[in-house]
Amino acid sequence: MRRRKAKKHIILPDPKFNDVQVTKFVNNLMLDGKKSVAFKIFYDAIDILDERSEENNGLEIWKKALVNVTPGVEVRSRRVGGATYQIPSPVRDSRKHSLAMKWLIGFARKRNEKSMSQKLAAEVSAAAKEEGAAFKKKEDMHRMAEANKAFSHFRF
Repeated sequence: MRRRKAKKHIILPDPKFNDVQVTKFVNNLMLDGKKSVAFKIFYDAIDILDERSEENNGLEIWKKALVNVTPGVEVRSRRVGGATYQIPSPVRDSRKHSLAMKWLIGFARKRNEKSMSQKLAAEVSAAAKEEGAAFKKKEDMHRMAEANKAFSHFRF
């Protein structure tokens, strides 16, 4: 590499739960720089999860959903001798978490509930139960890596 390594940005924990991961999630959720709106959507979704669940609080359900949606391997395209192969490779930790967050938010936006906080709560509760579109995306990715395991020797 010719350039120096980019330094990591320091992300402050959120005000309510004092958790850095919540702030990263809200930063992904945010549109047009409206962070206070994104925080309100997230906190409302957590409150909805609190009301629906008796045994766990909303933040624990959200963390469980993130763990369930986090991928372990992914496939990367690589050209070898004129043919393109899908090569399975492990995912870095930072990329694992960002992929999980983006999938949860993206599939929550496509749901049919009234408000974004209700959509997010529904997707998070589905992911915590190991169902829903975000969990299916992770399973599809793992299935694709398993199917292309024969090409893993092309990885450097």
